[in-house]
Amino acid sequence: MPPPTVIVSPEAGRGRFAEARTSSLPGKGEAGALDGPPSRPLVIGAGPAGLTAALELVRFGVAPLVVEKGLLMGGLARTEERKGYRFDIGGHRFYTKVAEVEDLWGEMLGAEFRRTRRLSRIFYRNRFFKYPLEPLDALAGLGPVESLRIGLSYMAERLRRRPEPQNFQEWVVRAFGRRLFEVFFETYTEKVWGLKCTEISAEWAAQRIRKLSLAGAVVDALRGGGGEGSLIREFGYPRLGPGMMWERFAEVVAGAGGRIVTGVEVTELRRKGDRIEEVVGLREGREVTYETDHVISTMALRDLIARIRPAPPEDVTRAAADLKYRAFIIVVLVIRDPSLFPDNWIYIHEPGLRVGRIQNFKNWSEDLVPDADTTSVGLEYFCTEGDDLWESGDEALVELARDELERLGLAGSAAVEEGFVIRQPDAYPVYDPAYRENLATIRGFLDTIENLDTIGRNGMHRYNNQDHSMVTGLLAVRNLYGESHDLWSVNMERSFYETFQVPR
Repeated sequence: MPPPTVIVSPEAGRGRFAEARTSSLPGKGEAGALDGPPSRPLVIGAGPAGLTAALELVRFGVAPLVVEKGLLMGGLARTEERKGYRFDIGGHRFYTKVAEVEDLWGEMLGAEFRRTRRLSRIFYRNRFFKYPLEPLDALAGLGPVESLRIGLSYMAERLRRRPEPQNFQEWVVRAFGRRLFEVFFETYTEKVWGLKCTEISAEWAAQRIRKLSLAGAVVDALRGGGGEGSLIREFGYPRLGPGMMWERFAEVVAGAGGRIVTGVEVTELRRKGDRIEEVVGLREGREVTYETDHVISTMALRDLIARIRPAPPEDVTRAAADLKYRAFIIVVLVIRDPSLFPDNWIYIHEPGLRVGRIQNFKNWSEDLVPDADTTSVGLEYFCTEGDDLWESGDEALVELARDELERLGLAGSAAVEEGFVIRQPDAYPVYDPAYRENLATIRGFLDTIENLDTIGRNGMHRYNNQDHSMVTGLLAVRNLYGESHDLWSVNMERSFYETFQVPR
């Protein structure tokens, strides 16, 4: 485990991105805004969004304070280690259409930032299907009878005139037909979210599923793929996992004069009128207080609102308390076998199994696995804090993972040598029917706080990729130096093929 406080010598991290930026731009000029840029900024959270904001602050010549609840850099994108085996929490591909983010990743790690081949498949009915779904592959795997049913269902849907979809099920049925929804989308989606597909916002589908009709996808497959709609075939990945990137960010921030303190659980944000003046936390059982003139927060909105003192209006606190999050558990198994399957990960759509996805860490980077004669895999179980999975003991979870891996035919239980368990709360913001209204209420209150910005996945209750989280961090800081960006417009459409540029 790393020490509680990240301490880096001033000489560390003096690359191009650690150099302080000189700027003659004024601060915010609107009524009620800051008179000038902050001199004591505080960042809550050392994940991709928080560390990017901290890096941008040091590039403007300001030394930020970053407080992090955990002991590792990266938040949800950290890399855990047990007995020399490194593993990624959730799987993080480094891919972006934002040139500045791409350059930043390469500059930070150089040759340690490698290209990795992408392969992921769906396991369903004892068969593997390519993911993203390729219609010809899917129809061939399902057989002629099921393929005919899917085709007829799709054509029937094209003849119907339906209103705009209001939930996930309506969106997918409208795009692909009811039968394909029932075969490939329904079971897995409900396993991940713990909700019926009719209880999940249509906005979730619009963000997560390629905007191609089934017919268009078939034509694309017949043409050999490619084009603007195709998803990526390879991506960047740090040699020792995503945490390696964020550890490097932290080194550069600290080397440029910033301070990063880990093990701090924020308990209060004390405000006077419409300004946050102090952030209070617990560290090693003791209360710590930090004065600040600007806060950039990545903590979950539910927790942030609950910790502001004096408390926000009752409707705001109710809206925040009503925001929902999905947790997950990753069970890492070390297996005495040099090679199990070629995928980065496999989606498990089998209704009788509780595992949702299986990662093969060796296929992300061989350096994540110290023994070449072994393979490490991570079985991901989506759950809610307090449910039976979350409350299960580690031994029971390891035994469940061993059993399900064997039932899938991927590895024999006897080959498993080690098992490790990591629980991750607040992993996924839930897009339930009430979330949009709740978020609007919360944003209305946040707009009244002059010196508080919320960024990143949980700070905006939006399913952001790493690069989108980073962009919110960059733009939040640039707003302090005279630029004007709507942070909430970043990632309105989440996809791997969108075109998005950061204004400079």
